[in-house]
Amino acid sequence: MSAVAVCILAGGEATRLPGKLALDVGQVPMLVRVYRNVSPGRPTWLSTKGPLGPELAAHVDAPQVVDRWPLRGPLSGLLSTFSEIRAEWVFAVAGDAPFVDAGFIDRLEASIAPQYEAVVPIHDDERRRIEPLAALYRREAFLREGLPVLLGGVGTLRMVIDRLATRFVPVRDARVFENVNTPADYAKLREVIA
Repeated sequence: MSAVAVCILAGGEATRLPGKLALDVGQVPMLVRVYRNVSPGRPTWLSTKGPLGPELAAHVDAPQVVDRWPLRGPLSGLLSTFSEIRAEWVFAVAGDAPFVDAGFIDRLEASIAPQYEAVVPIHDDERRRIEPLAALYRREAFLREGLPVLLGGVGTLRMVIDRLATRFVPVRDARVFENVNTPADYAKLREVIA
């Protein structure tokens, strides 16, 4: 069993594409696909805003933690869920990221070292964007640094990462980071999967 647990964020408001986690992606709901991709060999938890609907709950066998600070973004969901997980490291992933898989987590896990508190992928291109919702975090360090950021008012994951001893890992294949936020994103995803 891996020393890394997984936290799937499934509690966003999805205002641009309501109900997106239940949309069909390769003959299963999107959240179910993400769960199946990342959970093999790892304890997996869901961060939610409430109980999953029956069409999702029937296919996702993972504990659910309801966000203690609703409407505060992914940082609050991660803090709520990390406080329940006991693994030393946790991989955080968005519930609408259908191409992240266990092999990707393995690659990041190979970059863990005692001096780091986070392993965060960075696009290996001219823009060098980071991907905080496809990253590994040392659970206790994230809780230590994340709570003051959240309670400070304008809490973003980037602010937490800036406070952690972070290793940035370049990733050339940007497809792994594709997620679904709009109807156009969903249409593009369906074309790729078809």
